Amino acid sequence: MAISGNINIKNKRASFEYNLLDRYVAGIRLLGTEIKSIREGKANINDSFCAFFEDGLYIRNMHIAEYSFGSFYNHEAKRDRQLLLTKKELKKLKEKGDDKGFTIVPLRIFISDRGFAKVEIALAQGKKDFDKRETLKEKENKREMDRAMKR
Repeated sequence: MAISGNINIKNKRASFEYNLLDRYVAGIRLLGTEIKSIREGKANINDSFCAFFEDGLYIRNMHIAEYSFGSFYNHEAKRDRQLLLTKKELKKLKEKGDDKGFTIVPLRIFISDRGFAKVEIALAQGKKDFDKRETLKEKENKREMDRAMKR
């Protein structure tokens, strides 16, 4: 169990591509071999996004590698997985997500203290090109300040 607490799979491009507004922590409905692969750190959420279907919120394009010791019970690597949130949170996300320019992006996958896989999602608004350039300038200025302080 100590090994599983160290799992922290991040979507590093999300903060560069989007302005992150509201953050939520959601559970994920997984199969047995999927949780085992996540505990091995074999998951990727860089290209994934969240979308509403008739019965809830789903994460799409999340890649979880097949479990190495799984037999014919193994899972599909890129299937839609349901996110588990309260009705109140789902309603709020549905209302905001329907507005033009807003999307729901996953930020990171981690294992909770109780051993459950959780995903941190954010309601986000896409950045324009000039906003991305500003982000790069701020990052470079911060890096220069850190270098100057070390000298």
